[in-house]
Amino acid sequence: MKLLLDSHAFIWYLTNDDRLPEPVKALLEDPMTPVLVSVATHWELMVKALAGRLHLPEAPDRFLMEPIEEAGFRLLPIESRHVLALPELPAIHGDPFDRMLVAQAIVEDLEIVTGDEAIRRYPVRTIW
Repeated sequence: MKLLLDSHAFIWYLTNDDRLPEPVKALLEDPMTPVLVSVATHWELMVKALAGRLHLPEAPDRFLMEPIEEAGFRLLPIESRHVLALPELPAIHGDPFDRMLVAQAIVEDLEIVTGDEAIRRYPVRTIW
């Protein structure tokens, strides 16, 4: 099982937020579980921070990159094959960042860690 973090799961993990369920935290901290963070998540969080809709506790380069390395997570780039999978998705979610996560999860055979009900309606495996 390889995991892909949705943006809220990523932020809640980094900030030790109680909204992230304990079993999920334990899974993310298991060194045997590969955890990926999409470049789409970084992009989404940066867009929100620049628009003033998200306050990051420190500079974006430190907050978004250093914890990934410290936790042993891997950054997942956006590739053409991910973009080309987008037209195959049903029109469930209007959020382009979430749609990209779904496409990446399908193409890369990943499970998305999310509390988002709309993502769960896609033909993709989820945890939470």
